[in-house]
Amino acid sequence: MKALLISDTECSALWDYYSPGRLDGVDLILSCGDLSAKYLTFLVTMANVPLLYVHGNHDHRYEQEPPEGCECIEDRLVTVNGLRILGLGGSAWYSGGPYQYTERQMSRRIQRLAFALWRAKGVDIVVTHAPMQGFGSGDDYAHRGFDCFAQLLDRWKPRYLIHGHVHMTYNPNCPRIFQREDTTIINAYERYLLEL
Repeated sequence: MKALLISDTECSALWDYYSPGRLDGVDLILSCGDLSAKYLTFLVTMANVPLLYVHGNHDHRYEQEPPEGCECIEDRLVTVNGLRILGLGGSAWYSGGPYQYTERQMSRRIQRLAFALWRAKGVDIVVTHAPMQGFGSGDDYAHRGFDCFAQLLDRWKPRYLIHGHVHMTYNPNCPRIFQREDTTIINAYERYLLEL
């Protein structure tokens, strides 16, 4: 099974210069936020596979124009093709905008999902916008990660944590992939194809 991971910047090859068949073999699309609703609608139409998304810190426009044919998994645990996928969008609070959370607020969101996680016997993929602190997080205040993601990973041991928010262009030397115990952490900036 192949999952297309996307975040933050529309990929020209999949948007401006799309050619038929370019998404062949993709079974699932996971969006980590801050992408145009029209872009997500286009991708789900061309690929004809489930597209799950969480909100980025700039996705307030989804309120008026949500991506069509896509499923928001914000604060939800869903199962697709046998994979248990959890969504926790938004970034760390830095200016008071929508989809910005304090560490305490994000921790409470995770706590509210405890029963669903217990009932599903865990989670395979956690989709976030912000990274985990210290694993692909930025140096500036707006792009720091969440410490509470560590507790989520320690308790439920997902195979993957997929995030966006930190553009690979901010620091070209920053690795896209980190390994933390049982969990592979991947920055989905622009696009990344994951073989599951």
